[in-house]
Amino acid sequence: MSDELLIYTPKITPRISYIFKHIFVRILNIPIKFTSTIEEFVAFENLKMSYAKAPLGNEFFIQSHGLLSEQGIHDPEIAISQWESTPCFFGTGKKSKLPFDIFAASFYLLSRYEEYLPSVLDENDCFPAEQSLAYQHNFLDKPLIDVWAYKMLKKLKEDHPDYQHQPNQYQYISTFNISQTYLYKRKGIIRTVFGSFYDFFTLKLFPFWTRAITLLGFKEDPYDTYDKIIGLQKKYNIQTIFFFLLSNYTTYDNNISFTKRKYSLLIKSIADYAKVGLLNSYFTMEDDDLLKKETNRLEKIINTPTKLSRQHYSRNQLPETYHKLIDLNIEEDYTMGYPKHLGFKASTCTPFYFYDLNFEIQTPLKVIPYAFTDKTFRFELQLSPKQALMRVNHLTNMVKQVNGTLVSVFHNESLSNYEKWKYWGNFYEDVLKIVKP
Repeated sequence: MSDELLIYTPKITPRISYIFKHIFVRILNIPIKFTSTIEEFVAFENLKMSYAKAPLGNEFFIQSHGLLSEQGIHDPEIAISQWESTPCFFGTGKKSKLPFDIFAASFYLLSRYEEYLPSVLDENDCFPAEQSLAYQHNFLDKPLIDVWAYKMLKKLKEDHPDYQHQPNQYQYISTFNISQTYLYKRKGIIRTVFGSFYDFFTLKLFPFWTRAITLLGFKEDPYDTYDKIIGLQKKYNIQTIFFFLLSNYTTYDNNISFTKRKYSLLIKSIADYAKVGLLNSYFTMEDDDLLKKETNRLEKIINTPTKLSRQHYSRNQLPETYHKLIDLNIEEDYTMGYPKHLGFKASTCTPFYFYDLNFEIQTPLKVIPYAFTDKTFRFELQLSPKQALMRVNHLTNMVKQVNGTLVSVFHNESLSNYEKWKYWGNFYEDVLKIVKP
């Protein structure tokens, strides 16, 4: 029996091609072929389905909603219903094998269609989780598109019981944002003096003393946890990516100077053990030249083109931010997520290519969504490490059930067990024990 799925649809639009490939090829690992020829479809005797306004016969049929045949952006009416205890929308008629158009609904979520519609932006001029469909209808913690895909596959196999499916393998990617390379070291004389005076006169004597013995070389900087991170990478055999901030000093980006030789040496040494990408600074969202400068800085340090990026504070405006990254030949972006909430911003745990609704094309930019960050647990939700591990376990189980890719965001300081990260020093390793493939 052929492994290829034949799909009949009257007109193969860019939207149809895009979302069918994401669901069948990327999520389900099923090769597909399209046809608009009725005779070819009828003659085909293996795995097949139709996507149209009405079925051709008694084949596996999904009724189309219409969104995938449109161009441009309008505000579609969305009514949430339940399909076997799973939220869904864009309902269909009785002849459809599913009670909703899984492809139109998935496209709406994956393309981030809702971010193109009028909305009130948050304090960072970004689309807030609270205005998303996923947040408002309590499915932000579910990779809903992947869940839908596997439920549809179950129905499809009922029509083709001899079909043997080879699923993808669950994967985990650990990412680190390096926005505070050190807490005390290499900050420059003025910042060091002011910091010391502040600690002393506000009676923060322990930080004052720690700063002093760190700068005198008697103690490692609390945030210098890189050997520990690399050691855990080797111990658990996990893929790790470091995103380094190489910006000018601003209120939002106050790392050590990118000109310091020891910083460059640190980046080069880590690049020997793990992938390295750019943590684009706060104002690169509006400033093309600044983004280009920071990209060039990383390229000069690692002597290879910058291919991986993430926006600091997850600051992302669609489609403009992604246009900038594509212009700079960035291949993968790791910004897709809500920094204040856990879960799946694009409702998938499978990497996907950005679809540009303005030009109606799939772009070459690969988007790798993240599910949680250490700072969300610690500061936004104010959980204990034990409570946070329960949430990690829930998200991990969700991703494993659909053979997806789980991505986490950590910061080097969260392994320090120092000051605001006290009692969190072992949290990262505890997470690795849960999430490792």
